[in-house]
Amino acid sequence: MNEHDHDHEHEPDGQHDHGADGISFAAFVLSLAHTAAVHFGDIPDPVSGRMAEANLPAAQQMIDILSLIESKTRGNLTAEERQLLEQILYELRLRFIDAQKPQSRIITP
Repeated sequence: MNEHDHDHEHEPDGQHDHGADGISFAAFVLSLAHTAAVHFGDIPDPVSGRMAEANLPAAQQMIDILSLIESKTRGNLTAEERQLLEQILYELRLRFIDAQKPQSRIITP
């Protein structure tokens, strides 16, 4: 039995997904989605704590970045990572379409 095979049997799930700084791919994708939500004006800016006006070009840029990541990582992701990325892209694209409609917010902060 190869000792490397033995090591992988006891490796916790997802441990290989962490980069040098300990962030997982899922956490990275979610942080980009969080930034997009700030640009949509849906959640407060984590630095200022204030709701920002919607910045659709910045939100579109985050969607484009996630789309680029999706295309460049194709074939290298686990099923869970691929599903997470596809779901986030789907939801952000729908949100972008909704944000382009006039008066998309019913209640303003």
